[in-house]
Amino acid sequence: MSADDTAARTVAIIMDGNGRWAGDRGLPVLEGHRAGSKVLKQTVKDAVKLGIEELCVYAFSTENWTRPRSEVSGLMDLFAELIESETPELDKQGVRMAFIGRRGEVSERLRDRMGWAEQKTADNNRLRLFVAFNYGGRAELLDAAARYQGGGEEEFARLLYAPQMRDPDLVIRTSGEQRLSNFLLWQSAYSELYFSDRLWPDFEIEELRRALDEFAARRRRYGGR
Repeated sequence: MSADDTAARTVAIIMDGNGRWAGDRGLPVLEGHRAGSKVLKQTVKDAVKLGIEELCVYAFSTENWTRPRSEVSGLMDLFAELIESETPELDKQGVRMAFIGRRGEVSERLRDRMGWAEQKTADNNRLRLFVAFNYGGRAELLDAAARYQGGGEEEFARLLYAPQMRDPDLVIRTSGEQRLSNFLLWQSAYSELYFSDRLWPDFEIEELRRALDEFAARRRRYGGR
């Protein structure tokens, strides 16, 4: 088996632990999200360095609306701010951005920023970055099912939020929790899972490399022997 056969080219990350990280330091929860955003910025660079071609990150779930109103409002402002400030640099790095989730429930300003970032980076091909925002795996399946008119698995998959996104080879979750939390339920059917005890703001390239190395040591059978 060649090295390419064992390399994780498509990786998804559940970025968990921002709130606990802030709480451990006596900081407001939004400071944990700010710290987490800095780690995401570095992780994108690390992903390119390590040969990852597609990266999908779980930024805000359909269930996160139940969090305190002040936290949700702060997250929305932070997300819009980050898109505006970070997209030009991502564009220079050759990153192509796409957002997956229900956009109709977020502000017009945020929808505009998402569309702007996607358009600005549309011609890039060094790394494809999918940001799951106001995303839920069940919501995605329901939305696809509402438009599905039959035909089989391939036809159904074309109705998902990002049909161009490959199924992840590897799903990483930080903070020690061991569940998918409604993330990429269709796409991760045969993904390998890696659970890290690191809180997301403490995630570094060494931990990403460790996850990739563990993936490379596994044998994927896809239901066979």
